[in-house]
Amino acid sequence: MVTHALTEPVLNLSPSPGDEVKSTTCYMCACRCGIKVWLADDGAHGKTIRYIQGNRDHPVNQGVLCAKGAAGIMQHYSPARLSKPLLRVGERGSGEFREIEWDEALDIATSWLAPIRARNPDELAFFTGRDQSQALTGWWAQQFGTINYAAHGGFCSVNMAAAGLYSVGGSFWEFGEPDWEHTRYLMLWGVAEDHDSNPIKLGLAKLKASGAKIVAVNPVRSGYGAIADEWIGIRPGTDGLFAFALVHELLRMDRIDLEYLVRYANAHWLVIRNPGGADDGLFARNADGEALCWDAVKKVAVDANSIDISPAVVGEYTLPDGRIAVPVFQLIVDRYLDPQYAPEAVSARCGIPADSIRRIARELAEAAFESNLTLPIAWTDSWGREHSEMVGRPVSMHAMRGISAHSNGFHTCRALHLLQLLLGAVDAPGSFRYQPPFPKPIPPANRPGKTRKPDGTLDAGPLGFVHGPEDLLVDANGQPRRIDHAFSWAYPLAAHGMMHTVIRNAHAGSSHPESGHKIDTLLMFMANMSWNSAMNTGETIGWLTDKDAAGDYKIPHIIYSDAYSSEMVAYADLVLPDTTYLERFDAVSLLDRPISDADGVADGIRHPVLAPETQDVEGKPRDVRGFQSVLIDLGVRLGLPGLINEDGSAKYRDYADYIVRHERAPGIGLLAGWRGADGGQHGKGAPNPDQLQRYIDNGSFWREEIPESARYFKMANRDYLRWAQGFGFVPDDAQIVLQLYSETLQKFRLAAQGHGTVQPPPEHRERVATYFDPLPIWYEPFEGDQISSEEFPLNAVTQRPMFMYHAWGSQNAWLRQITARNYLYLHPDTGTAHGIADEDWIDVSSHHGTITVQAKFAANVQANTVWTWNAIGKRKGAWKLAKNAPESRKGFLLNHLISDITPKGDYANADPVTGQAAWFDLRVSIRKAAQQSDDAESQPQLPAVSQAEASDAPLRYGAAFRKKNTR
Repeated sequence: MVTHALTEPVLNLSPSPGDEVKSTTCYMCACRCGIKVWLADDGAHGKTIRYIQGNRDHPVNQGVLCAKGAAGIMQHYSPARLSKPLLRVGERGSGEFREIEWDEALDIATSWLAPIRARNPDELAFFTGRDQSQALTGWWAQQFGTINYAAHGGFCSVNMAAAGLYSVGGSFWEFGEPDWEHTRYLMLWGVAEDHDSNPIKLGLAKLKASGAKIVAVNPVRSGYGAIADEWIGIRPGTDGLFAFALVHELLRMDRIDLEYLVRYANAHWLVIRNPGGADDGLFARNADGEALCWDAVKKVAVDANSIDISPAVVGEYTLPDGRIAVPVFQLIVDRYLDPQYAPEAVSARCGIPADSIRRIARELAEAAFESNLTLPIAWTDSWGREHSEMVGRPVSMHAMRGISAHSNGFHTCRALHLLQLLLGAVDAPGSFRYQPPFPKPIPPANRPGKTRKPDGTLDAGPLGFVHGPEDLLVDANGQPRRIDHAFSWAYPLAAHGMMHTVIRNAHAGSSHPESGHKIDTLLMFMANMSWNSAMNTGETIGWLTDKDAAGDYKIPHIIYSDAYSSEMVAYADLVLPDTTYLERFDAVSLLDRPISDADGVADGIRHPVLAPETQDVEGKPRDVRGFQSVLIDLGVRLGLPGLINEDGSAKYRDYADYIVRHERAPGIGLLAGWRGADGGQHGKGAPNPDQLQRYIDNGSFWREEIPESARYFKMANRDYLRWAQGFGFVPDDAQIVLQLYSETLQKFRLAAQGHGTVQPPPEHRERVATYFDPLPIWYEPFEGDQISSEEFPLNAVTQRPMFMYHAWGSQNAWLRQITARNYLYLHPDTGTAHGIADEDWIDVSSHHGTITVQAKFAANVQANTVWTWNAIGKRKGAWKLAKNAPESRKGFLLNHLISDITPKGDYANADPVTGQAAWFDLRVSIRKAAQQSDDAESQPQLPAVSQAEASDAPLRYGAAFRKKNTR
């Protein structure tokens, strides 16, 4: 008999995720969650990433992490990472480059940019995409002296931001949040799952547990809408009309908070009625410029912001000088009680039953006024009056791109703020809440830069907020000065610029009136403008590659920086390879996109958890630099005033040094935590050399609680305003009066009617007079208004999935396993009506073009709407995907159908007030395609760019860790 000794298996019952852990901030979406990155020695490459988890101590996500965040490993180790600076050697679009060293790359960039700054800085157009370093990039543009700078928001969220900042001094998106602790009724308007996803998930969980009602208003039911108590499948572009019907019902039922409207808003301010006069529609003011109201007891006009008065909110009154004036609220009643806004009148257009509209209006009123929510917190208002409690209005609203990305989006966003204000539901307990540094004065004080100082710098940052026609960037003839036409009569309040118009205008040779020169250099950072960030993709590619009669490119130089080999890389002349977010310092700054919450102010950093790797995933040499540090280096080489010392030496070593030592104003820098020589000051204080380490030691964030007495009614809470003044958020502790009626907009209307010293050219007068209404309006989106609804009967929209974010997330090896191609989703009834079966290939046509894609039935969509996931489709040869990758064979973009101009061709396909890109105005027709083969590919299929393709073999990660642990 033979016996064998049994070997006990070696089991590690408490394995560690890694050998070392570092805390930093995620970059996989705009959420900016705190993460812990576990590192381990894989034996071959030294320290590598083993695991990413949420940071429980971080104020944004409290440990929650989504699929995107966890997949950051494969973002860092992506085969698509760029490895070396590249200089184009073939034609634009061919993808033919030679690798060069950084010194040569920076010398080339300097040789292009230095002559521009010497003769006319506006010949540089500097446009940045989905980044979070605008506090640097905008300031750098100001130092260079160009007015031609813009950021991502112009084709993403400027309608939301501008409408809010001109109405309530804050906005939805990343500037505010619902009161997750106390709300009883939440309405989500056009909200997808891509922005702020983890905080929203945490908040929705609280609401579900507390029994609050959640209503999702969206043509598509996915993500958050799927767990809502009620889904309103609205027709795209009609949200404002629905909001006005709710306003109509609240006014009809007399279910509004008049006390709130008088105390915190301008409902009682007197508006002059003088049709045809230069003062028509302006506020009546006294000799000191203070707005007036009518005291119903004293029968006289008095300072509207004084206390111990009895202001009238309806009626018509004669001022001492004989002019007639009416309160703002009277104008609101006159407009929105009109039968055109009754539920029956809007029901068919919105696709919502009239009974549902009336019921929702009743539910909003009941939640706001019958909940009897009060918080036993004493507070003092701006006038010094003490209150023993905070009275709540537990109705919250949150809105995003679904209402913003329309040509009527600005006024739709304003309509939602009007609805909130009538309910008293802005920064009251249970309602929408401001996040510091908001609220801001209305409008914010910073105007866009217009002129250059003797040292060549702009007198202010190139982006800002226009207060009146005098702030526009137009020449003596009223023509645009900026290449994108932002801050012109065509798009006056374009606070984020207009990235979606720059390439067309640069190609067309839009010139600068100061010198007549065309744009010489287009500098872009992480903006995939030849693919998924382009409206009119095909023509955009043509503009990037078009040449003049002499054989020179009409856009002479294109410099592009990205971390990955996106479609845009092929169209650059010079490529500056960026690091991944785990290899560099970043400032998540209060000067840029804050991570505060309603109860506290916060900011944060990213820091290199790994040094930039010297090899790519295939073992080839890799030499990359963070774009922010490259920009600072370029500034020194160009001798930009803010970036050099008096002797010409570099003022900042790199971006990390800039974060610590740069001061935007005395004591105010990019980070608010641990300031002062000893790190003992917060908000304001001298630079602290140890600041970044203090952040790292604290989990890469800083947060300070708002005093309990200051957490609500921030626009008129003395404790909050004084606290905010200490941080530099507001200039003083004066009340911020919420604006139901916008005098700023009326100033533009008066200019269009022929008043004032700055007036629009004749071709813009009707447009400005129509859309610059001081009260919110609704109008049919331009595409729907200008084309045949019979020929193009369907709306088409994109949603961003919870598991991906922009193109650079959908090339991630792990996230691709969730979805590697997209379909066009349509309601089964819509398919039947058009003779289409599930999974048929179909032709989808707009007034601009046709694509061929595969259809998929889904009942989670409004029947007059078709939809798809955005940014899944890829161009062959890009992102180092395999030749037969589903993203390029089966995936597609709706962008091929979207024109960058209106069907009439008179203006950009954009909101007429802010210039916001109107992605969601798209109207289409569908029919069964001729080809129905299983081997069919989506169309169009553009020629592949000749960037290196990945191996067809599966991309695996972590095998070395398994081998190490095998015994």
